[in-house]
Amino acid sequence: MSRYRGPRLRISRRLGDLPGLTRKKSKKQGPAGEHGHQGRKPSEYALRLEEKQKIRFNYGLNEKQLSINIKAAKKVQGSTGVVLLQILEMRLDNTIFRLGLCPTIPAARQLVNHGHILVNNKTVSICSYQCKPGDIIQIKNKISSQELVKKYMNFPGLANIPNHLELDKKTMSGKVNGIIEREWVALKLNELLVVEYYSRK
Repeated sequence: MSRYRGPRLRISRRLGDLPGLTRKKSKKQGPAGEHGHQGRKPSEYALRLEEKQKIRFNYGLNEKQLSINIKAAKKVQGSTGVVLLQILEMRLDNTIFRLGLCPTIPAARQLVNHGHILVNNKTVSICSYQCKPGDIIQIKNKISSQELVKKYMNFPGLANIPNHLELDKKTMSGKVNGIIEREWVALKLNELLVVEYYSRK
């Protein structure tokens, strides 16, 4: 299954607030679809599927990428759900978004893909690059790159930068000081249900 490229508001109406996917708010109140809520209590499978979809769409992953990240999280000591969120939050595209250099994760992904981003003075064009404590993230010293990010910084996606990151607005450079803590993850979801979804497949 490839990455979703359809209407983002439809997804946020169905799954709730996804800060990484879009900053827009729909004027429509009900969930997307012809019939909206049917008033029926969702099954346990439906609840687990919904939480899994929140992660997928917020971080812009396809099914294969998410299952690879789940397998990686299971190999690390600690709560699999929390480790999974940390892996996803430490991705380069998400780190750029959380620094406030981009309004959404898709915008951050485009910056990375087009070679506008330097990590430790080297161009990195892989969105899934795992940022590590001590990494310095900068915008390439090109007028087009600098102007684009300056425009983005006027409309940050989230108000607060998490405590594991720091940003120098003058130089438009960020530093990773550690691994993100669970309470700083902006996405509201129950990660245990995501782990359960994959453990029952």
